[in-house]
Amino acid sequence: MRKTLDGLAVSSMVILCLIWGLQQAAMKAVAADVAPLLQVALRSGVAAVLVWVFGRLIVRDRWLAGVARGPGSLVGVLFAAEFLFVAEGLRFTTASHMAVFVYTAPMFAAVGLQMVLPAERMTRAQWTGIAIAFVGIVITFVGPGATGRADPSASDWMLGDLLGICAGAAWGLTTVAVRATRLSDAPATQTLFYQLAWAFVVPLPFAVISGQSHFHGTPLAWASLGFQAIVVCFGTYVAWFWLLRIYLASRLGVLSFMSPLFGVAMGALLLHERLDPTFIAGAALVLAGMLVVNGREWLKYMLARQRRDGRHGAA
Repeated sequence: MRKTLDGLAVSSMVILCLIWGLQQAAMKAVAADVAPLLQVALRSGVAAVLVWVFGRLIVRDRWLAGVARGPGSLVGVLFAAEFLFVAEGLRFTTASHMAVFVYTAPMFAAVGLQMVLPAERMTRAQWTGIAIAFVGIVITFVGPGATGRADPSASDWMLGDLLGICAGAAWGLTTVAVRATRLSDAPATQTLFYQLAWAFVVPLPFAVISGQSHFHGTPLAWASLGFQAIVVCFGTYVAWFWLLRIYLASRLGVLSFMSPLFGVAMGALLLHERLDPTFIAGAALVLAGMLVVNGREWLKYMLARQRRDGRHGAA
């Protein structure tokens, strides 16, 4: 039986969300030395090898047979598409914007799951959350401060933001694909390996064909790639799946919304990205809407716990 959150879970999620929020800034910081598309391919390839060794040789998970070509390929292609959109989007928009738009994923996952799994029907409150998030997205694009939001050197900031939303959609559809196929019964290392392997195979030729294969191996570039491959794609993903095996997923899912907040903060602090009031207002609505979509069970749990504690106090 999975546990409710404790100090270990909360502190672990703070660390994970800080790292996840930092990854867009890490990619953007060395984009001049290593194109983001090439970064995605290289970090995914290294991490895929590490996950295979960890899953097959260290923890010895029993991987499902007969899923590599079907569900494994589907999940892998969707995961690769997510990071293709992220890498291309970072060429045009800021790390802060990308950190927020990628986390529209629960909105797409909720809608997709309702379409393929009858048990995943959304409540009226969740539809309200999606509406709030959609309003937030509209504000970030057409608000009064929109024309001055993005990186001044990037004239196509709107394209970059749209690619960020596409990345969120791909991430959300990845969740749907995992839940709706046999991979829902597979070990986490198996699913993660398929995702990372395809995120190496697909972006690499794209990087070569589009002329984004330049690699200038500065110390900062090597440090960023090492951080992304070993810490982000291997360490944090394995830690996340470990937490999911111990704690309730709905509680952890709510805490994961710290990631875009950290991402916005890192973009502003490390890359000196400008945050205007329009973007802040729109991003707040997006995150609030996603919290409503993803946090229904957590809120019910907290209210029930308050009522229980109140009865105990009265006794």
